[in-house]
Amino acid sequence: MTLLRRTILGSALALPAVAARAQATDPENTLLMELRHGTVTIQLLPDIAPRHVERIRTLVRRGFYDGTPFHRVIEGFMAQGGDPTGRGTGGSDLPDLPAEFVPASRARFLRGTCGMARAQNPNSANSQFFIMFAPAPSLDAQYTIWGRVVSGMEAVDRIKRGDPGRNGMVVDPDRLIRARMAG
Repeated sequence: MTLLRRTILGSALALPAVAARAQATDPENTLLMELRHGTVTIQLLPDIAPRHVERIRTLVRRGFYDGTPFHRVIEGFMAQGGDPTGRGTGGSDLPDLPAEFVPASRARFLRGTCGMARAQNPNSANSQFFIMFAPAPSLDAQYTIWGRVVSGMEAVDRIKRGDPGRNGMVVDPDRLIRARMAG
């Protein structure tokens, strides 16, 4: 079984296998993130969250994410980035997005799942995102899932962790060096 097939089958995303394979090989649905410890390949999921995927593509093409910090990183949970201010309060100049939650039967927060960060308002996602280190069923159908790591998770695992006493806020954080679409 190939790595891609194992990833698709092990992801708990209920996409038809043919559609999932097509998305995984489509350069327009493949995001490459250069991190300090390697490149991370993320399969975008427009069938799950079309508006959020389009936002990610737009911001990547603008170079918005280049150099942004992973400002909040919690061991055993997730790494959060996408805020140019590095404080967890910033975003892009684009309007916030309405939530695109799907039932847990269609998509779940597992290791490598990429979701959009938001404030208390479910319709407040803008540019901040997170990548899961481990499953978090409490997030299912509460946050928008827009992608999943298909290779390079070892680079995500090496992102500098934050202070547990400060809700994972990182002093001198690792940065996303460059984000680009494969196509």
